[in-house]
Amino acid sequence: MSSMPLAAEPPTWDSIWATIADWPWHIPLKLLIIVISAIVAQLIITRAIRKVVKSMVSHSRAPRPSDLRSLDSTSELTAVVMTQRTEQRAQAIGALLRSISIVTIWTVAVMTMLTTVGINLAPLLASAGVLGVILGFGAQQLVADYLAGVSMIFEDQLGVGDVVNVGTVTGTVEDVALRCTRIRDFDGTVWYIRNGQMAFVANQSKGWTIARIDFPLSYDADLDQVRAVIDAEGQRMTNDPQYDRILLDAPTYAGVEIVRGDAVIIRIIAKTAPEQQFIATRVLRQAMKRALDEAGIKMPVQTVRFAQDPHDGALGHS
Repeated sequence: MSSMPLAAEPPTWDSIWATIADWPWHIPLKLLIIVISAIVAQLIITRAIRKVVKSMVSHSRAPRPSDLRSLDSTSELTAVVMTQRTEQRAQAIGALLRSISIVTIWTVAVMTMLTTVGINLAPLLASAGVLGVILGFGAQQLVADYLAGVSMIFEDQLGVGDVVNVGTVTGTVEDVALRCTRIRDFDGTVWYIRNGQMAFVANQSKGWTIARIDFPLSYDADLDQVRAVIDAEGQRMTNDPQYDRILLDAPTYAGVEIVRGDAVIIRIIAKTAPEQQFIATRVLRQAMKRALDEAGIKMPVQTVRFAQDPHDGALGHS
């Protein structure tokens, strides 16, 4: 005669409380403490980095372009202005340090949490080493991006706020990270470019830049008079306070660029403050045109002639 299985007894409150008491409540409490500690550490380190960057920026004083006009040579001008890149360099290094600190803090936090729940990290790290060798061949580009980002920042190739040309795009650097750099071009489009893909960086915000304009004049224009008018207008602009933040030197007559049968193309150049060459070009073009007009020096007038259609005369004879 087979025996029937006995029905399970319903749990009692005593058994439920005993189960709850035996459950390791200290584990989730430790996990919560680890997460909170990581968040607090991230906030403290991020705030400390921001304070250091702010302190470095506040102690730097960018010279006014009008103060740099007394320098005798281009090498002196470059040396003085290059030492004033504290703000761009501090912002870039601050962004790099924030990225490194966040990755480090949360890596340590995750490893501590795994140890807390009883996972042995030794076999995991060993397998991760083998897996890292396997994935290393596929992650070569990622490593190259990181190394390129670190070298660009510490070599001061670019900084936040610089106007750069990286081949793909020309614009203003908005953020520099370990893997990629965010650049906003002059049309407002945001570009994310991997650091390892930047074959070169043409930085237009270091030291000084050149603004140049070409003016077409009549072929019979007196070039000595043209030089005198342009140099006089350049001195006037240098002494005008409204151009103090734009011009580093007086605009000058550079010479004849092109000679044509109907015109002579002259070039005017001016040494400008970083990132001001575009504004300086427009200002120079307007000021020099007004000065040349007042001196009676005119641009060549081009006459456009339309060829007569031979069929037009035959329309009335049809």
